[in-house]
Amino acid sequence: MPLGDHLTQITNVLVIGCGGAGLRSAIEIKKSGLDVCILGKRPKTDAHTVLAAGGINAALGNLDKEDTWEQHFIDTYLEGYSLGDPSKVEIMAKESPALVKEIDQWGANFAKLKNGELDQRFFGAHKYRRTCYSGDFTGLSILKTLLKKADMLKIPIYDNQYVTELLIRENTCFGAMSFNMSSSERTVHLADAVILCTGGHTRLWKKSSSRKNENTGDGYYLGLKAGCKLIDMEMVQFHPSGMVLPEEIEGTLVTEAVRGEGGKLINNEGERFMKNYDQKRMELSTRDKVAIANYTEIIEGRGTKNGGVFLDISHKSKDFIVEKLPSIYRQFLEAQMLDISKKPMEVAPTAHYSMGGILVNPETLSTSVEGLFAAGEVAGGLHGANRLGGNSLAEIIIFGKRAGIASSDYSKKIDQQLRSNKTIALAHENINKFIKNGDELVRPLQHELRIIMWKYCGVIKNETLLLEGLSKIESIKTKLNNIDVRINKHNCEDLALIFDLQSSLLSAKATIISALERNESRGAHQRSDFPKLDSSCKFNCLVSMDKNSNLKISKLPLKELNEKLKLIIANTRVPKAIIGDLNAQLNGVSAGANALKRIVNKFGQGEFFFWNVI
Repeated sequence: MPLGDHLTQITNVLVIGCGGAGLRSAIEIKKSGLDVCILGKRPKTDAHTVLAAGGINAALGNLDKEDTWEQHFIDTYLEGYSLGDPSKVEIMAKESPALVKEIDQWGANFAKLKNGELDQRFFGAHKYRRTCYSGDFTGLSILKTLLKKADMLKIPIYDNQYVTELLIRENTCFGAMSFNMSSSERTVHLADAVILCTGGHTRLWKKSSSRKNENTGDGYYLGLKAGCKLIDMEMVQFHPSGMVLPEEIEGTLVTEAVRGEGGKLINNEGERFMKNYDQKRMELSTRDKVAIANYTEIIEGRGTKNGGVFLDISHKSKDFIVEKLPSIYRQFLEAQMLDISKKPMEVAPTAHYSMGGILVNPETLSTSVEGLFAAGEVAGGLHGANRLGGNSLAEIIIFGKRAGIASSDYSKKIDQQLRSNKTIALAHENINKFIKNGDELVRPLQHELRIIMWKYCGVIKNETLLLEGLSKIESIKTKLNNIDVRINKHNCEDLALIFDLQSSLLSAKATIISALERNESRGAHQRSDFPKLDSSCKFNCLVSMDKNSNLKISKLPLKELNEKLKLIIANTRVPKAIIGDLNAQLNGVSAGANALKRIVNKFGQGEFFFWNVI
């Protein structure tokens, strides 16, 4: 196909992303009687949703009768260090019970108690057992269920499609441009409304639970360029437990379900060290605290020879492990020939989840661009400074459904779809400019960026590191126009990779300038030069793009709790561990402050030791 020709597809609502949020959105749109189609970058059966293994949260009270949506709200909002949007947290806590039951009835086949109710396990920082699960492959079970439902509704899903640009006219989105990553064939998708469900940007770090060609920040790039704003980009969750070996799968997730089912963290001295970081909750503390604990043990010399700590579940029977953790049992056998029922695993922190994202209305998931919506990990506002395990799968089905309803309502009000030949021509031009011979190859630059983000914007940061990282990112950016990109009718990989890199560089910069703006340590954002939580930092970091494509950072005042939610917090018994966190916040001391002080004293503020950087 000549460089400028394209196919045209017309639908009521276009969904970009074929993971859980995208599928749930599309199902709701189709149920409303409208046409919808889904574009997927990855194969539809292998979306990132499959890696959310441990479970999905709902305050059902099947095991702990005292559990309520109010307590789920408290755990999520307060453990997020009050940075999340209270309305969005309330919606999730209220609506998850019904939607978790619904998707189980659709075929997700969650574990059941003898009385037929859904079984629930403990997850970190939840006061009660509220995490429903399918073994340790819950995300896969949910994805298969949604795909089956979409197939029953005859929803078209086009995978292998790379979306390069949203089509915008007068601050209104009327579709998107994509190309087929195998054939290079381009398609202009025209729609009344578009929903971004593209995931986050954690593949930017060398140690990451994401896989190749996913979570490269595509949605953030598309949203910023269209006119959206990003919120809380500095809040990147480092999961405490990623695999350390072999190198080619370094960072692969070891689900929190291991700790939820009784796994113990142990250093090279045989000490169960979480008692030094959170004596009350131990391994079931929040992810930010457990990640800091693991990180501290490693860099202070109490880690394993491979740069990790031990995670031990071998005190449980093999039958129990195979029943509750079948995927993890098999994962270590296949990767390391390690039987986790006999020997401990080695784990280390890994970049896992983007807690920030596109700024959206919490009820409709609409953005500042007319006709454009965002749901799932690509959208911000729910998790604040720390995501609780099990909330991400709840997020995709709840807000996926809401985005589907809101976009359908919007579409039904549209009399005539917008068009702009000028916008479409520019989208072609933005693809064509990359197709040329050059002196640089894209994969080495991607690898360089991942090392930069791990070394200069990792688990613990400071101004010196962040500024140096920013400078190095700008250096890579200067090479974009000299990258060798060649395509033919059978292979369009180079073109996809350069768009990945362009998105990643923008997302990386947004993350670093946000981290520089927040001069405190709060949740997942840890600064060695500002090791205390500053109670005066009552803002979300906001990133926008100006007309010259430069990123701008500003502060957005935190949303206040309404009177109803204030009463809920005042009248509900808050766990002692959370009260301790709040007291620490009020005193201006973060939970990781002591660990940070030890690190600073040992290595200095500008000369951190990073294990296995290269």
